[in-house]
Amino acid sequence: MAQQGDEERTEEPTEKRRREFREEGKVAQSKEVNTALLLSTALLLWFWYAPNFVEGLERFLAGFWDQAGYWNVTPQAVVGWLGKGLIHLGLLLSPILILSIVVGFLSSYIQFGWLFSPKALQPDIKKLDPIQGAAKFVSKRSAMELLKSLAKVAVVGSVAYWTLSDHFEQAIQLIGQPIERIFVFIGWTAAEILLKCCIALLFIAVIDFAYTKWEMEEQMKMTKKELQDEHKETEGDPQLKQRMRSIQRDMARKRMMAEVPQADVVITNPTHYAVALRYDRSSMEAPEVTAKGSNIVAQRIREIAEESGVPLVENPPVARVLHGLELGETVPESMYKAVAEILAYVYSLKGKTA
Repeated sequence: MAQQGDEERTEEPTEKRRREFREEGKVAQSKEVNTALLLSTALLLWFWYAPNFVEGLERFLAGFWDQAGYWNVTPQAVVGWLGKGLIHLGLLLSPILILSIVVGFLSSYIQFGWLFSPKALQPDIKKLDPIQGAAKFVSKRSAMELLKSLAKVAVVGSVAYWTLSDHFEQAIQLIGQPIERIFVFIGWTAAEILLKCCIALLFIAVIDFAYTKWEMEEQMKMTKKELQDEHKETEGDPQLKQRMRSIQRDMARKRMMAEVPQADVVITNPTHYAVALRYDRSSMEAPEVTAKGSNIVAQRIREIAEESGVPLVENPPVARVLHGLELGETVPESMYKAVAEILAYVYSLKGKTA
C-alpha cells in the first residue's frame, strides 16, 4: 500500500509543502559533500600548515626532554605533563579544527541555506518503533547508502592500489636507504593517495547531491487528494465558499427589499426590470438607487411597492439605464431630466391623494 501511495504522488509540490518540509528540517543534504569538502580542506591546510606544526611539535618535545633531568616522577606530575602535552597539541591542531568547522557550516549553507529547525530537534517516538526501523533498514534509501559506501571503498581502494603500483619500483629502491628518505617517500605517497581520493570523493559528492535533490523532490510530491485538501485549507472549501456567497446574497437582497417601502418611486420595464429610487432634497444632490432587480426579483420589488403604497411608473428606457447602476449610486446627469419628470409626476399623484 505504501508503494502505491508513492506512485500516486504525481503532483508538483506547492510552496506551502516546501515550506513545511523545510520547517521540519527535511532538506536536500548530501553527507558526501560535507565529507569531500572537509577532507579536501583538511588536506590542503595540512600541506600548508605541516611545517609550522612539525616545528611547534619539535620545540615542545625539545623543551620537554631538556627538563627530563629535573623530573619528579609522581602521579600528579605525570598527569600535569600529559595535560600540558594535550593542550599544546590542541593549540597546534586548532587552525585545522577551526577551519574544518567553518567549512562544515559553509557546506551545509551551500546546499540548503541558513536553517534552524526546532521541530527537527524534538524527539520522535516513531523512530523507536522496531517495525519502522526494520522497514527503514531495507528501504530504497538504505540500499542507496550501502551502494555509496561500497563505491567509496572501491574508489579509495582502487586509488591506493594504482598509486602504490606506480611507486612500487621506487619503494624497492629504498631498501637499505636512510630512514629519513623512507619516511619522506611514505609521506609523499600517502599525500598523493589522499589528494586523488579527495578528487574522486568530490566527483561522488556532486553525483550524490544531484541524486539527493531529486530524491527530496520526489518525497515532496503530492497526491491529487493532498493537493485538493491544501487548496481547501488555504483558499477554503469551494462548496462552503459558494454557500457563504449564497447566504451573503440572500442577506443583501433582504436588506435591499427593506429599502423598497422607503422609496419615492419604482420604475419598471414593465416586467423585466424594477428600480427603486429615493430622493431627499435636503441631503441628496440627486436621487439614488435603493433597490433593483430583474425577472423574479423585479416582481418581488413591485409586490412590496404595491403593498407599501410606493408608486409604480412604467418607463422601459429609464428602467434599463438605472438598472445598470449600483445600489446607493446616484442618477447620472444624463438622466436628470427623465427622472425629474417621473418624480414630478409621482409628487403630483401624492398631492392629489394627500
